[in-house]
Formats: sequence, C-alpha cells, structure tokens
Amino acid sequence: MSLLAAAGLWGPPGLLLTFALHPALCLRPAPTSGPPHRDYCVLGAGPAGLQMAYFLQRAGRDYAVFERAPRPGSFFTRYPRHRKLISINKRHTGKANAEFNLRHDWNSLLSHDPRLLFRHYSSAYFPDAGDMVRYLDDFADRLGLHVLYNTTIAHVTLNKDRQAWNGHYFILTDQMGHAHRCSVLLVATGLSVPNQVDFPGSEYTEGYESVSVDPKDFEGQNVLILGRGNSAFETAENILGVTNFIHMLSRSRVRLSWATHYVGDLRAINNGLLDTYQLKSLDGLLESDLTDLAIVKDREGKFRVTLKFFLEEGNQSADAITLPQDDNDNFAMRVAYDRVIRCLGWNFDFSIFDKSLRLSSGGEFSKKYPLVKASYESKGSRGLFVLGTASHSVDYRKSAGGFIHGFRYTARAIHRLLEHRHHGVAWPSTEHPVSQLTSSIIRRINEASGLYQMFGVLADVVLLKEAGGEVPPCRLGPASAHSHPPHRGRFLDGLDRPGGAHLTSEALPGELFGHRSAKLLCRVLLPVCPNTPEAASLLPAGVPENAGACGN
Repeated sequence: MSLLAAAGLWGPPGLLLTFALHPALCLRPAPTSGPPHRDYCVLGAGPAGLQMAYFLQRAGRDYAVFERAPRPGSFFTRYPRHRKLISINKRHTGKANAEFNLRHDWNSLLSHDPRLLFRHYSSAYFPDAGDMVRYLDDFADRLGLHVLYNTTIAHVTLNKDRQAWNGHYFILTDQMGHAHRCSVLLVATGLSVPNQVDFPGSEYTEGYESVSVDPKDFEGQNVLILGRGNSAFETAENILGVTNFIHMLSRSRVRLSWATHYVGDLRAINNGLLDTYQLKSLDGLLESDLTDLAIVKDREGKFRVTLKFFLEEGNQSADAITLPQDDNDNFAMRVAYDRVIRCLGWNFDFSIFDKSLRLSSGGEFSKKYPLVKASYESKGSRGLFVLGTASHSVDYRKSAGGFIHGFRYTARAIHRLLEHRHHGVAWPSTEHPVSQLTSSIIRRINEASGLYQMFGVLADVVLLKEAGGEVPPCRLGPASAHSHPPHRGRFLDGLDRPGGAHLTSEALPGELFGHRSAKLLCRVLLPVCPNTPEAASLLPAGVPENAGACGN
C-alpha cells in the first residue's frame, strides 16, 4: 500500500502517518549470518500459547511455539493431581448464540472452528484433566499451529541491535545449544514452580506435586496440610474418609469463591473439609504464619509442631525441644502427625530468563508473577509480553485473567495491539447511526463474552461524533459518564469518517484515574470525544489523538 493510499484509508496525515513510518512496522531485520529469525516466538504450548498461536496464524504472521514436552498442555498431564478440573463445562444454556454461550464455557479457546468447543470433549460439568489434554492436542493439530515439540528453552537473553525496532532482539537457546532469535517474545509458560516457605523442619514436608494420590497410603494417619487454597482442599477431599483427622494450617482464613466472586478462591466442589470441621468431626482449620513455626521429628518418626523461638542453637534431640503443649494443654496441634503436606500454590519460573530482561524486581509479589504493564508487556523489556496464568498480576483477585475463560480474551487483546503496532492493522470497531446505538449497546451487554468474563479489565468505548445537532460528546468524560464502579481500560479509537458512533471491541487494560476497582459483573460504556485530553488518556501508546474531529 502506498503512503498516499494509507493516508486516504486512515484519515488525515499527521501523527498517524508518522506512526505508519515507524520502524516498528518492519519486524524482520536485514539478512545476517546469525541464528534463524522469527518475528514472534511463543514460549509454551499450553492454552495461552496455543491461543496466541491461533491468532498469529490467522493473521499470516511469522511465528513459532516452543514446547518442551512431546504434546501440548503438558501441565494438565500432571495437574490437578486428582484430575478433576474446577473450570465449569456448561454444555447447555438454552441459547443458540455462540458468543453468549462462551460466557458459560470456561474451557474452550477462541477459534473459527465450531468443532473445537470443549463441550464436544467432555459431558462432565467439572471435566477430567485428561479431556483438556486431548482438547489442546486437537486444537493444535486441526489448526496446523507451528509448534516445535521436545524443544526446551534453557536460556533467554537480549541482544542489542540498532536494526531492531526496539533496539534489541530476543535470543532463545534450547537444550541442544541451538539459538533462536525473534523481535517479539510471548511468554506463556504459566506458573510451574511450587511455592515453598523456608522454616525449621520444612524439609520434612511432602509437596503437592509429588505426594501420593492413593487414599490407602493415608489409612489411619494424622495429616497436617499447609495451605488453604484449592490444591490443599483437593488433597484433603481425596483422603478425608480414611484419615484419623486432617488439620489444615494457613496464615489467612478460608476465602470462598461464592462469597468473594473470585474464581481462584475455594470452590464448593472441594470444600468437604469445611463440613467435617464445622460439624465437629475431628478435622480442623488452624491459623498461623508458617515462618513462626517449626517442625521436629520425634524418636518414633512422627512430626510435632512447635514455635520457632523454642528452638535453641546447637545440636539437640527432638525430645529435648520445648513444645507449646508443655505449657498449654489446649494447644491445637498437640498431637503428633504422620504426614505433613505442602500445598502452597505456584510461582513463575524466572530461572531461564537473563537478568537483563528485568522480569522481576525481587519484591514479594513479583516472586510469583513477572512484572508487566497493564498492556501485559514487560516493564523491563519492550517487546516481551506475558500471557495466560502468569499475566494474572494485572487483575489478581479482581477478574478471571489467570484462567482460560479470561486469558483467551486478553491474548486476543495483546494480538490486536501487536497487529496495530507492527502491521498497521486498525483495532476492530463497528460504526452505527446514532439511531441504532442503543440497540447495539444493549446487544453487547446481553451477549458479549469477553467483557462478561474480564470484568474490571476489558471495556467497550463508544466514540460519538457531532452530526445533525447531536449533543457534543465532549461534555461527557470518564469521571462523569458512569455511576457504577469503574472498569480499567485503554482503548483504541477507530474513527476514520465524520458522523455516527463507533463501538470498539474489547479494549486493552489500563487505568482510569481517581476510581476504585470494580468487582461487579458489568461493563462501563464511556462516551468520549476523540480529540480531547480525556480521549488521550484512554489510548494505547503510539495511537494518534487526532483520529477524528469533535465539536465543542
């Protein structure tokens, strides 16, 4: 396309034309003798990696997915340990509208192929993890996605180069020592490192990732479980009927998903231990910070819990260490345990990423998640995006971005950003006469799945243009355009013709200043004048503020 044609298509020349000339639109470097180059590299062939691969393939982009296992979805071949997923598989809604049905389908990835809906792979409301493995296998195979299996990326670093659009390329080295180079790196490796708390006696604990799943191995035993999330309750549910008792220890109280509206909190399917606890059947929930405790092993090989300050320096037998029950016979953990099981969740694996990428600041929260902006791009390395579960820091405990039914939409938003940034493809939008605006908004409210699942993160924006005596929309700004708790959003304005109203598709996350975060299942539609400071605050970096005119 000529520059003149581009100007005619996108509107008046100026900032937008300048953006079109930016080298970001040319990812591929001049031929060199270095490692093979791809525009996009995706790490991990789990749900998020395959979802991004689908969008890249449909757009005809140069990409490859690197997967260490021989098939996609390797996480689900092992986890959850007891094989039942907590993502609902609602196969019937009474509706024929595919977009509406996705609101209640928590397992399917987005594609154009109706055969690749998860309801065809399981009839169970809470499906088996093996069905997810089979589904992801078919998703990659039927769509012909470019996945390099049995390829473990052992190290990722930066190579500074003036030819690169952002001043560097990403160099990926696999287990065979082969290097791969790309302009944009999309990390979809999930959370795979078991979270461990270091305290005296922590070496005696068994991890969720390796503990036996055979209930017979716990027959007649006293069991202490460290943690109070779904993995802890899942483990307890499996052995509840064979143990003497189960104690569950955590520093915080149980958070029930039906009360918090957060899908990552304890789900009813796993909460059998709450029944036995409340109905006084020996099982118990205890509260303490693990860092204040210590576990000692007695002469019979059983484990006793004491306070860390009772431990003295130097060698001494377990029988000589003071126990809390020595002074208080009502100490909750006075009985010895046969097993102590650690179920403390997962962290991101930072080990393969060079420090030059600056993925972690070393803070407490950033030990679990990489540091990313609201657009899911790394704060430390431009061109590196984090997808899927590992990107949940953007909406942790606020929305569904850590789960398939949420991150399938954030992956789509990231892809749209990349299409706009590197290939000049406008963010999708629709234009309606003002007479049809109300019905269009109502339809989106009643049917849209992305906004329904990613509440508080994605949003629609209605951009109004003055025509035929309409009220100038410049009088409405983000702070005064709604009464609900506001949603976070950064939006791409797609105006290219005067008059009418434009409704953008789900927009990238960002921050609306001066508001609290939302916890309601609703969306906010913000009428905004394109050529104002209010609109500028909503636009992604690099998008022109003068994409359309607006009367005052």
